[in-house]
Amino acid sequence: MKSKKLLNALNEQVKHELDSAYTYLSMVAYFEEQNLPGMARWMMLQSQEEVEHAMKIFNFINDRGGRVVLDGLEKPPETFKSPLDAFEKALKQEEKISGLIHKLYKLALEEEDYPTQVMLQWFIDEQVEEEKNVGDAAAQVERA
Repeated sequence: MKSKKLLNALNEQVKHELDSAYTYLSMVAYFEEQNLPGMARWMMLQSQEEVEHAMKIFNFINDRGGRVVLDGLEKPPETFKSPLDAFEKALKQEEKISGLIHKLYKLALEEEDYPTQVMLQWFIDEQVEEEKNVGDAAAQVERA
């Protein structure tokens, strides 16, 4: 990769995606403890998807000749006030990731890195879907 600044930002995004996976995995544990297997299964799929997102960036960095550098993950929350609280936190997490992707895209524009822009466009589209899915799930939990 030409831009060290962009490489560092992409490496940081790998961490954020894995942090999301870790947070959702903690929600799986919470839902299992609360005897809510359907919610646990839903959140497990979200966790697995976040790992796939991290690996998409990981592989992109490698394909572009960059060096992936992994950083430590934050400890996720262990408990939640309610199932709704967990889903609301998941929505906030997705909104945070969307904002980070937008910043990355802006940096790729500034650095005139066209392959990274194309790759990030996939993430921009994906985040629209992610926010909708989690938002819909939170609304359903709230109605229940």
